[in-house]
Amino acid sequence: LPDWHLLILRASQVVETLPEYFNCCQQPPALATWISGPSATADIEMAGGDNVVSVVKRFVAFILLAALVGCSKPPQTPAAEAPQSTGLESIPMPDPAKYPPLSDMRGWKNPYLVVREDGIGIVDLSNREIRMLQPEEIPAELVSLGYSAWPYGRVVLIAQAVPKDATEQTKKELRKNRALLLGTLKELDVQFREAP
Repeated sequence: LPDWHLLILRASQVVETLPEYFNCCQQPPALATWISGPSATADIEMAGGDNVVSVVKRFVAFILLAALVGCSKPPQTPAAEAPQSTGLESIPMPDPAKYPPLSDMRGWKNPYLVVREDGIGIVDLSNREIRMLQPEEIPAELVSLGYSAWPYGRVVLIAQAVPKDATEQTKKELRKNRALLLGTLKELDVQFREAP
């Protein structure tokens, strides 16, 4: 036998007695070598200095500790995510002092969005026509408007259309589209104002 034998085990594979080993072993090995210390009497009586059992226990504990330390990774702190560019950063934050009075929102000059069951409408303020978009198209549309479309700062006016057929399904679609729109505006750091 060699002077040193390195064996790496899982903690669940270590047992204290031979009967425990044979109970766990599905098929006992055909050949096994059992090593005992120089003094079986010292091991049994636990007398004397460093008996074989205590040396083996310390050695196994050291190996297990070394394996755990060697296999573990240092804790990693999550890297701070850089804020993603929305394309609207150049638009200042809203200035409510510039808003038209609530009683007359016809003078609204910032983007005007209408929530409908079939999507989100963006109102062309020059001719009051509504162009329908899907909720996922809103970010690109707002970015494409340019700086001059935001005289009040980064704020939009939102209205909710009254459906012609107010079934539970259309109400559900309205709620879904509104929630998607509000979530998108939050991600873009765009505030909103409700149309009266």
